[in-house]
Amino acid sequence: MAEVRASMAGTVLQVLVNVGDSVSAGQDVVVLESMKMEVPVAAEAAGTVRRITVQEGAFVDEGELLLELEP
Repeated sequence: MAEVRASMAGTVLQVLVNVGDSVSAGQDVVVLESMKMEVPVAAEAAGTVRRITVQEGAFVDEGELLLELEP
């Protein structure tokens, strides 16, 4: 199972996928906001979104789990 983790600390501005969606490697799945910059977070592997662990507006720390992907 692949995981997508926050690349930096910030606020979850937008979750771009839903549970059950298929994503490809390199596809943006979450947008974080930090220091007034929008930073997209991409999936490193292709798969189907199994679980989303954050909500829009939540603050996340660097390395925090954002979502899980099934191969």
